[in-house]
Amino acid sequence: MSEERSPERAGARRGRRKNATPHAARARAGALRADARPGPRVPGKIPPRGGRGTRSTRTLVIACGALSHEIAALRRANGWHHLVLQCLPADLHNRPERIPDAVRAQIHAAREGYARIFVAYADCGTGGRLDAVLAEEGVERIPGPHCYAFFAGADLFARLSEAEPGTLYLTDFLARHFDRLILRGLGIDRHPELEHEYFGNYRKLVYLAQREDADLLARARAAAERLQLRFEHHRTGYGDLERALRSRPAAAAA
Repeated sequence: MSEERSPERAGARRGRRKNATPHAARARAGALRADARPGPRVPGKIPPRGGRGTRSTRTLVIACGALSHEIAALRRANGWHHLVLQCLPADLHNRPERIPDAVRAQIHAAREGYARIFVAYADCGTGGRLDAVLAEEGVERIPGPHCYAFFAGADLFARLSEAEPGTLYLTDFLARHFDRLILRGLGIDRHPELEHEYFGNYRKLVYLAQREDADLLARARAAAERLQLRFEHHRTGYGDLERALRSRPAAAAA
């Protein structure tokens, strides 16, 4: 993600902690510098896949780069060849105020080339501004405040949040890149005193695993030990992300 940081907010119950959402904008406890490799940084004309001069019957999925591997894996596993994935840089999570305009630009670039468009973003700290853009454009997104909620599912996430609002959540992506995105990305490796500033209000780390992977589990557990947090592991699979994509059938040919 970018060098500018948008720290996540650890939570407090009865004034002690606030609900912790690592991808929240304007948060105080931890900007996550995610891998910006997936997708072009500058939105441009997205070519249709239905042949030159024709309107595609496929659905374009405009997604956060942090979800690129999961969506691509689901597409391959389920044979969803009608889904075309276009990722925005994951480092937009450091500047969530830029997400709505970036998504709008991608929608406009793709409008003439695809029969349907779907946005694989949660609110992601935009404070409802992304929803306002999507309402204007007539495009749907995955429900939820951030990716943890749709990986875990609404019921499990509500239980986890109620049990301990001061929770840091890791997905496979964040577990894999914890050292680079969090320790080095937040400057904790250079300034250890920042660790308490960012994570002092956290009490627990919950790893929401998309797949069984002993290495990622060990990395998540090591992250909890590094931050001196209680550790909890849930194998969630792809949760509402898979259900949302499954409900996007191919459009009929014109």
